[in-house]
Amino acid sequence: MSVARRIGTIDVLWVIIAILGLSSAVAGIWLIALGGSWYYLGAGVAMLTTAYLLWRRRPAAPWVYALLTVGTLVWAIWEAGFDWWPLAARGDVIFLLGLALLTPWVTRALGAPDGPGRVSAIRGSGLALSSALVIALLVGIAALMNDPHRISGRLPEARAQLAATGDGVPPGEWHAYGRTGFGQRYSPLDQITPDNVANLEVAWTYRTGDVPGSRPGDPVETTFEVTPLKIGDRLFLCTPYQDVIALDADTGEELWRYDPQIRDELALQHLTCRGLSYHDGTAADAAPAADIPDQQPAIQPPPIDLPTATAGAQTVASCPRKLFMPTADGRLIALDPETGGVCTSFGLEGQINLWTNMPHIRAGGYYSTSPVVVTQELVIVGGTVLDNVSTTEPSGVIRAFDVDTGSLVWNWDPANPDQTAPLPPGETYTPNSPNSWSISSVDEQLGMVYVPLGNQPPDQWGGNRSADVERFSSSVVALDLATGQVRWVFQTVHHDLWDYDVPSQPSLIDLTTDGEAVPALVQPTKQGEVYVLNRQTGEPILPVTEVRVPQGAVEGDFTAPTQPVSQLSFDPPPLSGADMWGATMFDQLACRIAFHRLRYDGRYTPPSLQGSLVYPGNFGVFNWGSIAVDPQRQIAFTTPAYLAFVSQLIPRKDDTTLYVQGEDREDNSLPALNENFGAPFAVQLSAFTSVLGLPCQAPPWGYVAGADLTTGEIVWKHKNGTTRDAAPVPLPFPMGVPNLGGPIMTAGGVAFLSGTIDYYVRAYDVTDGTQRWESRLPAGGQATPMTYMGKDGRQYVLVIAGGHGSLGTKVGDHVIAYALPRP
Repeated sequence: MSVARRIGTIDVLWVIIAILGLSSAVAGIWLIALGGSWYYLGAGVAMLTTAYLLWRRRPAAPWVYALLTVGTLVWAIWEAGFDWWPLAARGDVIFLLGLALLTPWVTRALGAPDGPGRVSAIRGSGLALSSALVIALLVGIAALMNDPHRISGRLPEARAQLAATGDGVPPGEWHAYGRTGFGQRYSPLDQITPDNVANLEVAWTYRTGDVPGSRPGDPVETTFEVTPLKIGDRLFLCTPYQDVIALDADTGEELWRYDPQIRDELALQHLTCRGLSYHDGTAADAAPAADIPDQQPAIQPPPIDLPTATAGAQTVASCPRKLFMPTADGRLIALDPETGGVCTSFGLEGQINLWTNMPHIRAGGYYSTSPVVVTQELVIVGGTVLDNVSTTEPSGVIRAFDVDTGSLVWNWDPANPDQTAPLPPGETYTPNSPNSWSISSVDEQLGMVYVPLGNQPPDQWGGNRSADVERFSSSVVALDLATGQVRWVFQTVHHDLWDYDVPSQPSLIDLTTDGEAVPALVQPTKQGEVYVLNRQTGEPILPVTEVRVPQGAVEGDFTAPTQPVSQLSFDPPPLSGADMWGATMFDQLACRIAFHRLRYDGRYTPPSLQGSLVYPGNFGVFNWGSIAVDPQRQIAFTTPAYLAFVSQLIPRKDDTTLYVQGEDREDNSLPALNENFGAPFAVQLSAFTSVLGLPCQAPPWGYVAGADLTTGEIVWKHKNGTTRDAAPVPLPFPMGVPNLGGPIMTAGGVAFLSGTIDYYVRAYDVTDGTQRWESRLPAGGQATPMTYMGKDGRQYVLVIAGGHGSLGTKVGDHVIAYALPRP
């Protein structure tokens, strides 16, 4: 029985090695034919040789395997250096099989029948393999202690005596999505510091009750992305299901709740609300930004049947102070912050119907996911249209309404930019023009609103774009507050074919350059550029260089010859076959084959029929969470993320067939995303992942980084987050994971971030990026935190833990406040 068991063990092992070797050799030949590495063919031959020698019970088997181990180690270091995760993917299977070859069941079988020569041979080969494995282990330990992706440094202290806010918001409050209209995501509070932040504890938790399944007609996904406001002693937030809630800021007690009665059966991919907007009409010292021209005498009647704002709600005749809530069915509602009542003097009984003058009216086809801009005179509204559904979508028009009456003051249509006077009844805005789905910023002293613009659908084909569309797509545009006319435009991507919408709210800050304070705008982008512009003129403060990019779009389209690159750039190095990754050498091999089968000429590789690799992908290096800037230190706290995507164009033969979704898709009420009806191509979009669902490119995939805005230098950069909640086995490997949801900074020198795909809120020392504290969240934290001062004199940090459907993070309805212990 003993001999049979030993023979059976070695037989199992040689069969396993033979199968793995054959797979590596065959796939390796395929990879070589595609122009990739020869290693896998060589490794496969070595494995097959080892398997043959094991089958024949030859003591030379460990010798051959020792050579394979050393060869793999040398190749891995040559390709990846002393970087643990790439080394582990190349060597884990090799190492474990080597350990199996050293087990007594194998060595005894190789040494039988016993004889002095055979025993000596097996000892020698075993020693050779043992030595190879020990060397590999030592290299692995050295790699674990090394982080080649880390940049170490210290950001400067305060260098400018500047006001911390742009519009007089009290230090302990948070009046807009980015705290002020400047969008800095910076608080002048300094009670929490790097030295005491580890003492933070939960002060209170509130549950909204809005989770999937709680209401009829749930969309495919919900995304709880809100950043609450703090005004006076109250917090104000909206839920994915569009409820507006007021809480006591010190206790989390619900004070009132408003349900806008969202229209059923909206054709939405997801349902979200990023925040509310606030107008303080009682401010005695508020000066108008500019003379506002005559307004429309009346509000136009609604062009689509929508619920009334007052249905089932209390009303207030006039509201000097207002909260503005944009809804998923295309309305803007004004509420009284004190009572939650609808302000009936605004618009038609408290609301504006945003479908007015819109082309292609289709429920769910247009809505505002982001908070609107509010000035002393105006409320300025953008909105999103469905990406890649058709060429007959509503307009991306930007509209300004009187903040008190709701009358239309001006409208700016990117496809008809010079005609900003209010559109008369019966006329419509330009269909399918570039839209602004993200958050805008405003400088009332300069009289400009700064609008980040997206692309004209379809995103990956632009053969029929007009001259004006070409000018404004994927740009940040400064509009005159009084007239809506363009003051300047800066395009971040020319002829965008990659869905590189400008996704982030611009941050406004005054920078000291050459001894003078210059009004600046800081614009992060999906492709990793952070443009620092003069917000008065649109001219770059940090240099921007036009660089040549890959050419060769599909027939009927073209590519821009160059693209603008900023001095402050988080653009990653181009990918190569050596950058492919996996849990094992075999899914890494599959990723290498997939990589070489795609078209990839570097960043801005145009979409193709064979499939193109888009890196960075349209998830973005930066997305709607933007960055945080400190106006005193003139620095930025950023959260760059890196994921590659695949974009493949699918020729369309008609305007009805579902080429991407499939005719048998389960829910035909949802938008036919990526079908591009009316265009010559549909598009197949996906993350570039392995058969195991892991990214094909090697980690890290997410960082925190600190940058000096006056020099464009990335001073420090550290990988951030773990795989605890994203891997099949919940192990908290610190690999650096993507983030969706922005950071905040405080005058205390602390930054907070909750948006990583593991469920934590973390605090960092802004100066060097060191993580100082973390707290486990009950769900995904894909929102931007905020901070405020309570009546009890404590600084609170507020975090939303509600999850994100697109990322697959756990859904929740939690609002959690943290504070230092009471004295």
